[in-house]
Amino acid sequence: MSFLNILFSIFGVLIATVILIIVLFRQRYKYWKNRGVEYLKPTIPVGNADDRTKPSGELFANYYHTMKKKNVPYAGMYFFHLPVFIPIDLDLIKRIIQTDFVHFMDHGIYYHEEVDPLSAHIFALSGQKWRNLRTKLTPTFTSGKMKNMFPIVVKISQELVNVITDECKTEPIETKDVAARFTTDIIGNCAFGIECNSLKDPNTEFRVHAKRLFALTQPEILLNLLTFIIPGFMRMCRVRFFPKEATDFFWNVIKETAEYREMNGVTRNDAMQLLLDMKTNLTLTFNELAAQAFVFFLAGFDTTSSSISFALLELALNEDVQNKLRIEINEVLKNYNGEYTYDMLGELHYLDMVISETLRMYPPIPSYTRVCTKDYRVPGTDLVIPKGQRVFIPIQGIHNDPEIYPNPHIFDPTRFNEENKNKRHPFAFLPFGKDLELV
Repeated sequence: MSFLNILFSIFGVLIATVILIIVLFRQRYKYWKNRGVEYLKPTIPVGNADDRTKPSGELFANYYHTMKKKNVPYAGMYFFHLPVFIPIDLDLIKRIIQTDFVHFMDHGIYYHEEVDPLSAHIFALSGQKWRNLRTKLTPTFTSGKMKNMFPIVVKISQELVNVITDECKTEPIETKDVAARFTTDIIGNCAFGIECNSLKDPNTEFRVHAKRLFALTQPEILLNLLTFIIPGFMRMCRVRFFPKEATDFFWNVIKETAEYREMNGVTRNDAMQLLLDMKTNLTLTFNELAAQAFVFFLAGFDTTSSSISFALLELALNEDVQNKLRIEINEVLKNYNGEYTYDMLGELHYLDMVISETLRMYPPIPSYTRVCTKDYRVPGTDLVIPKGQRVFIPIQGIHNDPEIYPNPHIFDPTRFNEENKNKRHPFAFLPFGKDLELV
């Protein structure tokens, strides 16, 4: 066979492959039409994710706003080849998250217990594994036990004040960086029992590896995307979700901390101690302990530091809010002899409003993902959401809906006073943590 014939053969195979892919995508993109669900025309091969210059939260928010104008309670979307169900009606969202939660227990987060044991945490597990772990953790992490960690938070908060006071003397500070160092120290202490000291030294090993968890390379970002699009294949290929050097560091930290405490009889009022007590009582394996300790850090590190940064930004831009908040804190402090206590937090009502408004405008988790675990008929319709169906709840879209929050891009903490909260649907505000009791 001549070289030219070989070339034509290869070219023919490529053309046939492309045609086959196009045909398969077109068939796939009939999914919502065949079910009578409103959707926007998808583009091969990205579906409705055709503007990849936008963050996913903004992408889903825009889709939510577009479909809501069609006056539909739900819509269909295509994320690459995946058909995704988008609930729009708040009563339906309440059913998915709370009332009929038994149908939507899984989060659809990729994990691989063998290759990457820290990825097998409570947010990622599904089915019976999730149920077993939730049963073990629920009675342990009570508000009373969480209260015991408050002195750690106060101690590190004072260090934050000292560091900011010192650093501001010479030059402006990068708020996000300081906030991230602050949350690293708090969560490192509460979740691992480690004195991280990243407030004083931004280049500590703990801080460096914490940053690495979120500073993904382009190939790693692509792999993470593929774990969502084709999770079964990626699991078969034994792909890791987190960077190996970072998770190896946290695994060793957890292992060394656990062994030191067990060998020396050391106890502390932190999350690590609660997990160790469960391990001692034979209700938790070490791998389960390590994964939960890791996710405490993972879930709180970037979300909390981002929220603090946005709150400080809005306080700087709105001095009237800043002054009102300062007055409230100083007045409440007088009732507690100038000491910050766990109980005084319950009296900082305006602070709670400021935090809530920050989480509304800048939700750290812009959309919740769910997977239907057993067939579900949408109430009042003939539509059945089949087992395995992906569901995206567009938090950012809801939080910036002008029909729910007039002038949504204006920072206004009074949206969250009791009168205004009572006027809104309870599921019109879905900050990170609202559904943790259902994790």
